Amino acid sequence: MIRKTLYAALASLPLVYGSAAMAEDIKIGLLAGVTGSYASEGQDTKRIIDLLAENLNAKGGINGNKIQIVLEDDGSSPATAATAATRLAAAKVPAVIGTYGSAVTEASQDIFDEAGIVQIGTGSTSIRLTEKGYERFFRTAPRDDEQGRVAEESLNKLGFKKIAILHDSTAYAKGLADEIKTRIDENKRGEIVFFDALVPGESDYSVVLTKIRAANPDAIFFTGYYPEVGLLLRQKKELGWNVPIIGGDASNHADLITIAGKDAAKGYRFISPPLPTDLDTPLTKEFLDSYKAKYGSYPGSIWSVASGDAFIVLTEAIKAKGTDPEAIAAYLHNDLKDVQGLSGKISFNEKGDRVGDLYRLYEVDGDGKFVIQPE
Repeated sequence: MIRKTLYAALASLPLVYGSAAMAEDIKIGLLAGVTGSYASEGQDTKRIIDLLAENLNAKGGINGNKIQIVLEDDGSSPATAATAATRLAAAKVPAVIGTYGSAVTEASQDIFDEAGIVQIGTGSTSIRLTEKGYERFFRTAPRDDEQGRVAEESLNKLGFKKIAILHDSTAYAKGLADEIKTRIDENKRGEIVFFDALVPGESDYSVVLTKIRAANPDAIFFTGYYPEVGLLLRQKKELGWNVPIIGGDASNHADLITIAGKDAAKGYRFISPPLPTDLDTPLTKEFLDSYKAKYGSYPGSIWSVASGDAFIVLTEAIKAKGTDPEAIAAYLHNDLKDVQGLSGKISFNEKGDRVGDLYRLYEVDGDGKFVIQPE
């Protein structure tokens, strides 16, 4: 009975990896979906944080103290994220990196805020995340209102006038869909002929595509995630329908091509911050080359790279101010200016949003490669 109780107690502890646990180690939480629908994002995130922590520790850590990463798997779902956040709060980490998906991130916000923990979201772009007034919440991803602006401008430049907008009812996708609709209505440079949602995770979207086809749009803008984008592209091709589909930054992942197939994906366009391989600073190139040398390939999308940005700014703050969460948050708000991250220079405004425009238009070529388009 004692042995079973001991095993149960050990199983309930957060997973700690990195350097050996020591009293002087600095704990940093990592909330990442290493399982679930977005597992490839979470696994890339874990690898990037592993490598950055390993490199920093090899140089002596922060002021002589090693970094210890405390990982909790959010399962790519809000319900699991809330449980994972509670476990990280119990581990008494001063700050947490993560996570991917606005709805998943939102499920953790209240928990970290009540615990007084700094949180830096990575692949979470929903506007409302930074409109709640949480003083210790930041993100290295841009906001959907900026993405909505670039999306509307891109639709106009591409000459599409009759637009179908499809989302998946998640916080991110619905927020972006609303933002694009508002921009189109305000600028009067197009007409919304369809606006509705699909159910994510299903295996057949032919009924949804048939409904959209009846509206006769010039283009479909789907604001959801890459698993559904890939399936929509494949099934649209099977229906013999050639209408263009355009997407947002949640479709920026190499698995899109695996799901859709190269033929169906060819010509697909999406709005996104630059891909990892399109980042050209010496710091980023050196890091990504070391990542590829260790793991065999580059990260699949920009969002795991954004987690590396979070690690960089967080360790800068700890180096300057120590591990008190209030001091870390104050430093990020007031003192951190244009620090060179993996995806570019990083500063935060008073809401915790990243400052600067990152969005570009991409198109998939015949080889399944994502090609950045001229501005």
